[in-house]
Amino acid sequence: MSDVVRRASALPAEIDGSATREFLGFVISGDEYALPLDSVREILKPPPITPVPRSHRDVLGVITVRGVMTTVVDLRRRLKVAEGPASRYTRILLVDSGDEVLGVLVDLVSQVHRLDSDEVELAGVVGSDLSEHVLGIGRPRDRGKPQDARGADILVLLDPAPLLSMTRHR
Repeated sequence: MSDVVRRASALPAEIDGSATREFLGFVISGDEYALPLDSVREILKPPPITPVPRSHRDVLGVITVRGVMTTVVDLRRRLKVAEGPASRYTRILLVDSGDEVLGVLVDLVSQVHRLDSDEVELAGVVGSDLSEHVLGIGRPRDRGKPQDARGADILVLLDPAPLLSMTRHR
């Protein structure tokens, strides 16, 4: 079975069907990414992060959220993009990866994107070592323009389960 067929069968029916799917958009190193909105539990201003000795380079440390220890992952490092300093717009997304809830450090949270199935292109081959982390490419329309007009924005739609799997990155 080809990788495209496997990935398409693993996607929720809402992406393959005609329903609208919601994604939370965010920026990392000037590029726009998005996660399925139903996988994002909360958006936090970064609290103090406690480093964990001998942890993987992607792991910034842990935070306590309402009494629960949560691992925080630097998405810049995980995606192998240029690192930069935190700003007042930096946020931590609490993301349900399937096995656990992890904190994900992002530069800026932009907006919720509602994408119809014709605005999502499944990613068969992304052309990098990140292809296992990508669900597809979103091309949101500007809702004020004609139906066939595509927006200039391109969203890299990330799959939270493989992206945040701690065992894959050791």
